[in-house]
Amino acid sequence: MEISVPHWQAEDGWHIDVRGLGPPQPMVQILTLLQITTDSEVIVHHDREPIYLYPELAERGWNHEVIPGEDGEVRLRLWPE
Repeated sequence: MEISVPHWQAEDGWHIDVRGLGPPQPMVQILTLLQITTDSEVIVHHDREPIYLYPELAERGWNHEVIPGEDGEVRLRLWPE
């Protein structure tokens, strides 16, 4: 599987922007990135809260929290347990 959305590495970890994608693409893209970046924090830029992602994260050993983002954006910080 290939990541087909904007993603980049910054000082605070990897970032992935899944805004504007229809389900299930945001989850697919995020989980694909987590397979690649198994030990770094990931910042997700989303346009809605991804409630169906949370059980998938827990199953894979990842924690999450909502952090401040831009207006109209749901920003999540993910990190491995």
